Amino acid sequence: MTKVLMKGNEAMAEGAIRAGCRFYFGYPITPQNEVPAYFAKRMPEVGGVFVQAESETASINMVYGAAAAGARVMTTTSSPGYSLMQEGVSYLAGSRLPCVLANVQRGGPGLGNIAASQADYFQATKGGGHGDYHVIVLAPSSAQEMMDFTMLAFELSDAYRVPTLILSDGIVGQMVEPVEARDFVQHIPEKPWALTGAYNRSPNVVRSLWLDDEGVPLNNEWLQKTYDTIRAKELRQESFLTEDAEYLIVAYGSTGRMAKGAVMMAREQGVRVGLLRPITLWPFPYEALVALLPQLRGILVCEMSAGQMVEDVALATRDKVPLYFAGELGGRMFTDSKIVNLVVEMKKGGLKPWQPK
Repeated sequence: MTKVLMKGNEAMAEGAIRAGCRFYFGYPITPQNEVPAYFAKRMPEVGGVFVQAESETASINMVYGAAAAGARVMTTTSSPGYSLMQEGVSYLAGSRLPCVLANVQRGGPGLGNIAASQADYFQATKGGGHGDYHVIVLAPSSAQEMMDFTMLAFELSDAYRVPTLILSDGIVGQMVEPVEARDFVQHIPEKPWALTGAYNRSPNVVRSLWLDDEGVPLNNEWLQKTYDTIRAKELRQESFLTEDAEYLIVAYGSTGRMAKGAVMMAREQGVRVGLLRPITLWPFPYEALVALLPQLRGILVCEMSAGQMVEDVALATRDKVPLYFAGELGGRMFTDSKIVNLVVEMKKGGLKPWQPK
């Protein structure tokens, strides 16, 4: 199949269209502006609807409406914009509505800058809004994965009736790479719960508000059972040269991509190091990490943050293996050479072990 050069953001939008998304609502914010621009051009070509909403708050509520009607729908934004959407995300989760969201992360807090960051991990994986809910979180590291994971996100969202988030960053969104376009989805599952008009059936109700005593507890119990099923069935990660590794790097997204090059460079220097790149950030692939612990002498977590995913790694390691952390703040990026130097220092014992803050 022919490959075409695409930005990561464009590949994500094209993946959504090929997955059957025909409704997109969004508001411009750097570094994800290529996404609404691409949808504005492509949606009329496939008979879809593009709306540039007046705000991120409006966008997420438009998503709610289209999702309640059974449509495959998407919105995208970057860090400050995703913060504005959190009430709507909680409503979507509480109403059991499938949809696909994307956060192309930038430096923060606040307006920050437009450089790549990974400081929204807690917000994405621990629930940015109110209540006991989760969204499935997928973390791509290439333009191809931006397309593939977006198509997967629609499948997972419909299968479990939960929102699914693509947690990207400014580097993955802006990089231009060859992308193999996937086939268009030919079948979208039936949604008998959707609000499509009760002409030949009893009415459906979509809501997150329950005024009786048992409605909210029962809805929460349904959600928790669904999350347990997702934890059991939908863990994803990439393991790179871990079979004989004595040391391990854990990194995701663009940092995971840098770390892969660092692994090759460190092995040329005689350090047996591997990479575990989580693809599902929620649910986090704890078991894959635990399985490697008996062979490891040290783990280095690299993130473009002050230390967020490292807490999930710590839950897996439980002090069985020395754990180290390296972070880049406010939009600074790692280089492969910097990661190599950190790995060498880890082997020498020159790094200070990570401690909870």
